Amino acid sequence: MNFPFDEKENVAVFTCCHIINGGVEIQYASHDEDDGAWQFLCDLVTHETSEASIVSLKEIFELDNSVGELASMPLGSYATRVDKNSPWEEFKQ
Repeated sequence: MNFPFDEKENVAVFTCCHIINGGVEIQYASHDEDDGAWQFLCDLVTHETSEASIVSLKEIFELDNSVGELASMPLGSYATRVDKNSPWEEFKQ
């Protein structure tokens, strides 16, 4: 699958150690309005600062190609899903 994002592949994104190190599914994504940053998180309601990771957008896409469905998600939006087999639902922040 081709990289679908307008951003460069090496742009930094925020994620959590549960996804990067634990193989937990991405269930929340946001495209922040204030700085255009992307966040890809698991289903935990809260995360500790020590659980944060910064990786490239390409790395996240390679971990889970379905995040490519969110490539055109506008700034100030977020998306959630129940699990990797469920569709993304987008919302405005």
